[in-house]
Amino acid sequence: MVTSEFDYVIVGAGSAGCTLANRLTEDANNRVLVLEAGGWDNDFWLKLPLGWGKVYGERRHDWHYDTEPETHAGNRKMEVARGKVIGGSSSTNAMAYVRGNRGDFDRWADNGARGWSYKDVLPYFKKQESWEGGETEYRGGSGPLTTRRSRYADPLVDAYFEAAGQAGHPFNEDYNGAEQYGLARMQATIRNGRRCSTSVAYLRPALPRGNLTVEVNAQSTRVVFENNRAVGVEYRQNGETKIARAAKEVLLCGGTINSPQLLMLSGIGAPEELAAFNIPVTVALPGVGKNMQDHVAALVIYGRNGGGPVQKNLRLDRLAWQLAQGALFGTGFTTDLPGGIIGFLKTQYANALPDAQLLFIAGPLGAAPYLPPFKAAFEDTFATRIVVLRPDSRGTISLASADPLAHPHIRHNLLSAGNDWNVLKAAVALFGDVANQPALKPFISRQIAPGANIKTDEQFETFIRNTVVTTHHPCGTCKMGADDDETAVVDSNLRVRGAENLRVVDASVFPDIIGANINAATIMIAERAADLIRGQA
Repeated sequence: MVTSEFDYVIVGAGSAGCTLANRLTEDANNRVLVLEAGGWDNDFWLKLPLGWGKVYGERRHDWHYDTEPETHAGNRKMEVARGKVIGGSSSTNAMAYVRGNRGDFDRWADNGARGWSYKDVLPYFKKQESWEGGETEYRGGSGPLTTRRSRYADPLVDAYFEAAGQAGHPFNEDYNGAEQYGLARMQATIRNGRRCSTSVAYLRPALPRGNLTVEVNAQSTRVVFENNRAVGVEYRQNGETKIARAAKEVLLCGGTINSPQLLMLSGIGAPEELAAFNIPVTVALPGVGKNMQDHVAALVIYGRNGGGPVQKNLRLDRLAWQLAQGALFGTGFTTDLPGGIIGFLKTQYANALPDAQLLFIAGPLGAAPYLPPFKAAFEDTFATRIVVLRPDSRGTISLASADPLAHPHIRHNLLSAGNDWNVLKAAVALFGDVANQPALKPFISRQIAPGANIKTDEQFETFIRNTVVTTHHPCGTCKMGADDDETAVVDSNLRVRGAENLRVVDASVFPDIIGANINAATIMIAERAADLIRGQA
């Protein structure tokens, strides 16, 4: 068996793993290995922002996870898009840059995650980014990650903002600044018209340092322990089993699904669950794989009067030029996602913080190139994804097999908590009020979903439950918490309880879900973890 030795072994080259790799190798004395189950992010479609639709639709560079049947959501299996590539989901996501509400992090600290209040984490949000507006009290101006506002141009966008104002909702210049509430231009991780993933921002700049090794197509199969001390990682690469030893620490950055799975395969979890697969117990931690959370979302779709930019630019002869323009010069239609609006609003069920998010989509999700007379144009539509920001529903990640290559069982349990349904229904009604305002009416030819055949409350509920999806923000399965919290998997320094030299650094450590897309917060966690590891927090 091939064995190598490093100071730190990082499992997963996603949002957190790439960030850690960069920061830890700033010290030339640290020898760092990153193990990534996927390949390099060289695919052309990963570079252009508009390529996201193709990457997501074809499940390229994806783990191909699906949930178990969701009991409260039409008993359907749902896809669970997770990036399996250098950069992880930051290479395959919709590039939204959303930090979360300051109240989210203060709640974390109040509930036992010491050192993770908004005051504590703001410096790490600033450290990660280069904001197009430069450094301010809230924004960073010289970090690795380039962030800017959406530049997508469409009269429908202007009408949407006007309609929101007519419905009484304020415009917000910067939802990552002093106040989150209101509607705003989406902010995105885009640099020079191309996706700025953590591979681009963090990992690739660190590669020339010489103390960083990256192994791709290398799937980790277990953490190697001597007693309760993590000393390395076993992994499979090109059909061969190898071991990478860690003189200092093993750092799990596999994400909300893979990190708890790897812990359980390594004997860390609920003893009765491990016994079912004859896995010896290394550390008894019943919280591993529990506390699974994600944002649930409904989609309201309208037909559009007249042809918008999406329909216009996806005609094949125009698209070819747009792709070339984007690839060569970083300009044009392909350098933004169609939409560019995000809203954080309050339903009647909200407390202090917004409880509903609106994500505007300015074209059909299934839009594809066309060329008359060979292929007719698609119907032009637009939509809004309506998101419950702080759901009460909780799910699980559990082993399906002791085979490390087998997918685990994923149960979101979406809408299993009654208040989540109340908030979702209220948020759909809230958006309906926006759509009924004079500014938007000229753009609407018909309402497609829910359709005209939905007339009763029962029909409406059935339709929504049969069409809701996750918003691809899974978190919480290796919960961070106080020492007296029996459900906590890691402490406030992200160290796995009961184990030595082992930390989890990814979205799985969220104590609970934040009211936002989670990529920015995941990078923040890795930035702070790097300082914790180096004793510089």
